[in-house]
Amino acid sequence: VQLQASGGGLVQTGGSLRLSCVASGRTNSNYVLGWFRQAPGREREFVAAIKWSGRDARYAHSVEGRFTISKDNAENTFYLQINSLKPEDTAIYYCAAETRSGFSYYYVSAQYDHWGHGTQVTVSS
Repeated sequence: VQLQASGGGLVQTGGSLRLSCVASGRTNSNYVLGWFRQAPGREREFVAAIKWSGRDARYAHSVEGRFTISKDNAENTFYLQINSLKPEDTAIYYCAAETRSGFSYYYVSAQYDHWGHGTQVTVSS
């Protein structure tokens, strides 16, 4: 499966963005889809995950209530709606697919075996 992320940009504190990730190539209904982010000087961290079916969304505590992950099954595209942005949300956001191990470790980046190139989100104060 190939992943292409888009939708990042520069926004003010309190603003919103919607990130998209298009999945192409070989896909499977057992896949897990995730969003991770990496800020300068920090390790990549889990943001949100969802099953390929579009069910069972999970979130990092730091984004719960502000971010929403969803999937458009007709388009093989999944999204990350980001609201109430804060400067600490500034990072490169990556979409990823986990194709082998199921949903048990959705928050572990090492479990994901396919990654998009990332899209930059910058929040100004």
